[in-house]
Parts: sequence; C-alpha cells; structure tokens
Amino acid sequence: MTRNILVFGDSNSHGTPPIVNRGRYERYARKVRWPGVMAEALGEDYCVVEEALPGRTAQFDDPVMGPHMNGRPGLRMALQSHGPLDLLIIMLGTNDAKKRFAASAEMITAGIAGLVDIAMSDEYQLRHHHFDVLVICPPPVKEAGLLASEFIDGPAVGEALAPMLEAYCARRGVAYLDAGTLIATSEVDGVHLTPESHRTLGLAVAEKLRTL
Repeated sequence: MTRNILVFGDSNSHGTPPIVNRGRYERYARKVRWPGVMAEALGEDYCVVEEALPGRTAQFDDPVMGPHMNGRPGLRMALQSHGPLDLLIIMLGTNDAKKRFAASAEMITAGIAGLVDIAMSDEYQLRHHHFDVLVICPPPVKEAGLLASEFIDGPAVGEALAPMLEAYCARRGVAYLDAGTLIATSEVDGVHLTPESHRTLGLAVAEKLRTL
C-alpha cells in the first residue's frame, strides 16, 4: 500500500541553490533536493508530493513578493489539491525571519502553530481519513551575500526558534525535527542549502519517518 507524503515548504524544499545572481531562476534536480533524497531512501512504497514555494512564509502576506506567499491559504489549497495523505511535512519559518516582518521567534512559532491547527482540524483530517504531521525547524539564516540586507538580525531569531518550536510540538503532540542540528545554511547567501546539506537532511527525514 502506497503511503502519500506532502512536503509543504519554501525555497529550501523547492531546491533553490545559494543565490549569486538575483535575475536567474535555478533549481536543483529532484534527486538532489531533500524531498527527492527522502523519497529515494524510503522506496517505492512512498509517494512524495513537493508543494514548495520560494519566499513562502508561515503567516505573512509579503509586501514585496505578494500576498500569495502567506502559507495559510496555501496550505488549505494544497490539502484540497492532493490526497489522500498519510503525512504532512511542514518546513517553514526562514522567510518569516526577514526584517520587514519584524517577527520574533514566538511569533514565528505561532505562525507554524496556525498551520498545524489547520492541518489537524476535523475538516482536513476527515477529508484525508487522518494523517500525521511532522514539523521541521529550518536551520538559522546568516547575514551573508546578496540576501544579507533582508535578514538583518535573522540569525538571532533563528537560534531562538528551535527550542520554542520543539516545546510547542511536544505539547501539541506532533513530530518534530531540528534541521539546524544536522545542517547549516550556505555561506554564499546565508539562506539556501548546498547539495550536501540537502542529502543529509533528506536521509535524516527518511530515518525520522521510520520511527514514527
């Protein structure tokens, strides 16, 4: 029986490489980006759907990139577009640390909590005949490269996020993984991941799923 997994994330789930040229769209191949690595490690009994939008936040309409970056309506659309699901993986919070949102770690945790509440609501649990949720805390950003001006003070917010998000997930009863204990963002732009980090994360998530 095939188990269906939906990955809901931003550019680091989409597979955006570290940015050195703002005007060029690039994306790692499926076998390189972490959801693809995870899918290969899990095997043919799993189907992984990648619903990852570069720039997506957990809760904010972005005044620069557009209101569609808000993950809340995006998650509703994804949960109505795909299914039935056995597992939802949420990996968001990086873009919420942009200075223009002035979000604290507490606020970002609250945004992710809103997504979990949507996923765990009767509306979607019944629609999919019940599914589990895994929350992945992204690694903290660095103030580096072309994106440094957007993430002023972002590293401190990211460092504070992991323990708060872990405590929330424990009390909410959803699975949790801290990616920051496994990988770090690239020194090139301080936000995105190298192919090696994608592989490390993908294998770690696959192993995590085996224990659920």
